Amino acid sequence: MNIFRLTGDLSHLAAIVILLLKIWKTRSCAGISGKSQLLFALVFTTRYLDLFTSFISLYNTSMKLIYIACSYATVYLIYMKFKATYDGNHDTFRVEFLVVPVGGLSFLVNHDFSPLEILWTFSIYLESVAILPQLFMISKTGEAETITTHYLFFLGLYRALYLVNWIWRFYFEGFFDLIAVVAGVVQTILYCDFFYLYITKGASAKESWLYSKE
Repeated sequence: MNIFRLTGDLSHLAAIVILLLKIWKTRSCAGISGKSQLLFALVFTTRYLDLFTSFISLYNTSMKLIYIACSYATVYLIYMKFKATYDGNHDTFRVEFLVVPVGGLSFLVNHDFSPLEILWTFSIYLESVAILPQLFMISKTGEAETITTHYLFFLGLYRALYLVNWIWRFYFEGFFDLIAVVAGVVQTILYCDFFYLYITKGASAKESWLYSKE
């Protein structure tokens, strides 16, 4: 495992933990798209079915179990424990417009026409667009809490680091997975506009703080 893969995994984990802590500490899921979290839970469920068929390493197995557990914990907090704070009026993205095309594409374009491989491919395609309901929700409300933006930043960072990881593996290991790379590029592009807003917003906030100290 190279450093880019490791830091990518840690960034991904940081994003998930930030979101869970935000919900738990504030006792609210305001501003968070439950639909995006449902899609991520579906992503991890379909991707990590190989937990029942193969063992790669303790690290690999542990991270898979953590991702699955955290994704369902997040869904539980949003739709059960803190349901009263969930803003369903703004979380209106039609997820069937993502799931159905992605499902069809995974049957048509995959590495091997077998159940586990199709489900793995489905998870790769779906992850690339699973954040759309969250971005759509932010665009509708016109605002996002600081914690939510941190969550999105670390998710985007995770994807960007994985792109570097694939470049590294191609040059040093001769490994190249076109499906994962294309899906990763699509996902990273979706975050580009958010990255710009995140950085400029942070710079503006810092500038305002400095002026207040003068």
